[in-house]
Amino acid sequence: MTTPKKTLLSSSIVLISLGLTGYFLKLSPTALIPVFFGLILFICFFFYDRKPKLIAHISVGLVLLVFLALFMPLSKRISDQDIGGLIRVGLMQLSCLYSLICFIMSFAKARSK
Repeated sequence: MTTPKKTLLSSSIVLISLGLTGYFLKLSPTALIPVFFGLILFICFFFYDRKPKLIAHISVGLVLLVFLALFMPLSKRISDQDIGGLIRVGLMQLSCLYSLICFIMSFAKARSK
C-alpha cells in the first residue's frame, strides 16, 4: 500500500490527464470538471507536508466527491456503448477508489496509535 501523499499525486495526475483527453476527444466542457478537481488535488499535494491532517481530510472529501460524481458519466458511457469513454471514466474511478482506500487505511492506522 502506498502512502496517501503518493496516491494524492497519482489521482490528481490521472484526473487531469484523462479529463483533458476526454475534453479534446469530445469537446465537452463537462469533461473539464475532473481536471478542475485534479488541479485542486495537485495543489493539496504540495501543501500536504505542512498540514497533513487537514490536507488529508480535505483531499478525502474531494476524492469521494469525484468518485461519486463519476457514476453519472459512467452510466452514460455504458448506455452509449462508448468504450473509450468507459475506460477513461473507469480509470478515473479506480484511481479515486484506490486513493480513498489508502487514506482510510491511513486514518485507521493513525487512530490505533
